[in-house]
Amino acid sequence: MKGYINSIETMGLVDGPGIRFVVFMQGCKLRCLFCHNPETWKIKSTLEMTSEELVKKITRYKNYFGKEGGVTFSGGEPLLQPEFLIETLKLCKKVNIHTCLDTAGVGKGNYEEILKYTDLVMMDIKALEPDSYFKMTGNKIEESLYFLDICQKMNKKMWIRQVIIPGINDNEEYILKLKDFISKLKNIEKVEFLPYETMGIPKYKELNIPYKLENVAAMDTKRCQELYSLFEK
Repeated sequence: MKGYINSIETMGLVDGPGIRFVVFMQGCKLRCLFCHNPETWKIKSTLEMTSEELVKKITRYKNYFGKEGGVTFSGGEPLLQPEFLIETLKLCKKVNIHTCLDTAGVGKGNYEEILKYTDLVMMDIKALEPDSYFKMTGNKIEESLYFLDICQKMNKKMWIRQVIIPGINDNEEYILKLKDFISKLKNIEKVEFLPYETMGIPKYKELNIPYKLENVAAMDTKRCQELYSLFEK
């Protein structure tokens, strides 16, 4: 089974617990306003690998993982290549590698089988209301809520991530709604607020794709921390 890979990071430190081997997979159905990886949108890429080839590479770095590290499948959206993902996850578990899925929860299905071999789910919450979610991603919120519901039913450990964007969700009203939303979920081990950054703009210009947040400044990290403090109260 071959999969389409955008890139690989062998010593990731911000994509899950510990030191991670991060696989950025190709393809995404969403068109998030803040996306800084538009080169991952199309499903196909020049880098193709079999599950066996990929796990062989991952295993080379196993000694660096320690007790907490492992492999994180990110993107793009890894759920768009379910068969390849399942086969790769199974091989990782055979050699006792901790598996993490960095996802928006919008893929092609077969989620139960994928989650059987996933130790941790890091889920990106785009927005809380259907209209806001559609404006943010160009997709319906129901798909992501369906995936989240399966994670809950399967009792999966989760991290929740929220990108904070000036003028969109950097306000107390949204943060309190987010807090209420997350309070109803189980097995949430961590919540991360990620300040919006503008580093993706050059990629859009290179790919000749309009960037809808071009006039939005990067999120002030101090203000982002203040909002997180409000969330923690």
